[in-house]
Amino acid sequence: MSDNVSDPVRGTVRGTAPVPLSVLDLVTVGSGRTASQALATSVEISRLAERRGYHRHWVAEHHSMPGVASSSPAVILAHLAAHTERIRLGSGGVMLPNHAPLVIAEQFGTLEALAPGRVDLGLGRAPGTDGATAAALRRTDRPNEGALGSPLLERSRELGEDFPEQLAELTRFLDDDFPDGHPYARIHAVPGPVQGPKGRPPVWLLGSSGFSARLAGLLGLPFAFAHHFSARNTIPALDLYRDSFRPSAVLDAPYALIGVSALANDDAAEARRQVLTGALSMLRLRTGRPGLIPTPEEAEAYAFTPAEREFVDSWLGNVIHGTADEVRDGLDALQKRTGADELMITANAHGGEARLRSYELIADAYGLPDGV
Repeated sequence: MSDNVSDPVRGTVRGTAPVPLSVLDLVTVGSGRTASQALATSVEISRLAERRGYHRHWVAEHHSMPGVASSSPAVILAHLAAHTERIRLGSGGVMLPNHAPLVIAEQFGTLEALAPGRVDLGLGRAPGTDGATAAALRRTDRPNEGALGSPLLERSRELGEDFPEQLAELTRFLDDDFPDGHPYARIHAVPGPVQGPKGRPPVWLLGSSGFSARLAGLLGLPFAFAHHFSARNTIPALDLYRDSFRPSAVLDAPYALIGVSALANDDAAEARRQVLTGALSMLRLRTGRPGLIPTPEEAEAYAFTPAEREFVDSWLGNVIHGTADEVRDGLDALQKRTGADELMITANAHGGEARLRSYELIADAYGLPDGV
């Protein structure tokens, strides 16, 4: 059982960290490695994070990306739940437009039954892939009838788009509170409240721009911002979230975490060598050539064009890397600059060993207890 059931949103500060520290896991697959190995590494990371006092471990939904094995967050989270006892587990996030709200409510109701009090439901509005793959996933343009009459929808209608409608329908299924006469009043997400009083996963909204920031604020929900790939928008989005915030039954004050790309190593040069693999992988993805995460040797040998070098240098400028002390100082400065309530660290490198070592070194740098 989690040690934070009484407050399922706010994290626990440990050691000398300025705010709670958490893990964002893309289940990356390196060249010469397999998805099985990547998933085994995720289990090791989750166990390490639990032992060292990281607050939560989230996995992100991506599709049609050979180097990212996290296409099914609910399946991965069930596996992680079976190998951990206390750490919070969640989606960072499930891409709501890709799925019927009832299916998500059933999946996360099942996860909540498997790991009571430990599950977070982070939701995004992007597809987590390219347009063609998104069309293959969705195969429908049906309206979200389940949102009709929802107070949540009324609070967010001014934003436009249909994401608020999808969110309203999902929330109705999670709470099992469709009103009498509603078309879905006799439909229940199981496991869920229809079986008796129980908790349910807290809903987080994820974003990389202002839309979800404002929606999270209007609804009084916790907000997670993707600083690791949208750094220019971080402070404007957090400001918008805080300015838009309205107290709710979930939160009486804003609570925002940011995803941070960071990698620590015993040697600063090796840290740079490792993060270059992630930068080259992102370059290939952005230019329509997605693949497995390259090895450090492959990244070092790659002949970057001037334009490619500019992209990679810009990307690495947003990755905190170096020795443990250098990474700690970078994380402290970022938290102070943004006022984030929690830092969620993603460590992108070719091999699992480098990622595991990084999380251990960061925990040591902050004096996180060993064996929480």
